[in-house]
Amino acid sequence: MSERVLTVGEAHALIAAVLTACETSVDNADAVARALVSAELVGQGGHGLRRVPAYAAQARAGKVKGHAVPRAERVRPGAVRIDAGFGFAYPALEMAGEQLAEMAPAQGVAIAGIHRSHHAGVAGLAVEALAERGLVALMFANAPAAMAPWGGRRPLFGTDPIAFSCPTEGGDPIVVDVSLSKVARGKIMAANQKGQSIPEGWALDVDGNPTTDAKAALAGTMIPLGNAKGTALALMVELLCAGLTGANYGYEQTSFFDAAGDPPGTGQAIIAIDPGVFGSHAMVRFAQMADQIAGSDGARVPGHRRIALRKKLTAEGISVDEALIDEIGAIGAA
Repeated sequence: MSERVLTVGEAHALIAAVLTACETSVDNADAVARALVSAELVGQGGHGLRRVPAYAAQARAGKVKGHAVPRAERVRPGAVRIDAGFGFAYPALEMAGEQLAEMAPAQGVAIAGIHRSHHAGVAGLAVEALAERGLVALMFANAPAAMAPWGGRRPLFGTDPIAFSCPTEGGDPIVVDVSLSKVARGKIMAANQKGQSIPEGWALDVDGNPTTDAKAALAGTMIPLGNAKGTALALMVELLCAGLTGANYGYEQTSFFDAAGDPPGTGQAIIAIDPGVFGSHAMVRFAQMADQIAGSDGARVPGHRRIALRKKLTAEGISVDEALIDEIGAIGAA
């Protein structure tokens, strides 16, 4: 499969142009393009340009409201509720970051709850952005049902990422970003688009049998990270992202992968903490832990590989399948 190298600017322009041609405002298209290019730069192609065809189709169909403008309401001194208006999640996530950067230093801790939202992409990027502003951050996001409760067969929970980041004294942030399925569902979507099989142990088909067929996996359920522990954490995320915020639970949502049905109406919860809330020691202590990990043979500090990759790809460009670039270009020309 042939590939073409795109600069960051070229990739951004390609995404933004296609979305603005598909019932999306310029501001929203730019926010989406920033997020998808950022995903590519940290090696998460399943949350990058491969999302454009589905996003464009959903915007054209009105499943995602391309002209939505998120609205923020301070419901407590340390809490902000953000209505994404059934639009793309990224403008709402950027708004949450701005609000939390203002609130957390004043309150010590602050939370943003987002409802009527959409696919949140790489959760680690949102918390890393807050760490770059000097804050400790946690993010939880729900998604359309793809995992069953442990021992059950009916999917109720999404693959529901959890992310954490903190700044360190004199160094790069630590970034933890995990999906609660064994792998992110976007990897299976990418394999399906490429006509490739998937490793056994990633997913089950609709009958609950292990499968290596990506299409059958998308129709079935994901295997949770850590078995029963993964589904317990997914329940926690669903309660924080939907029970708390008023968004839809995973089993109430429509697919991120097609234009059929109503808007998914996902939820996200982001917590930001001022690292100085208990004294001035935190940044130094965070750095000490990072140094201990970096000094262990064979170990790496979570998030540091992606930071290095971002620098490399920003300089050298992003390799993208020619077929995908042609598909995206055809959407914009239609």
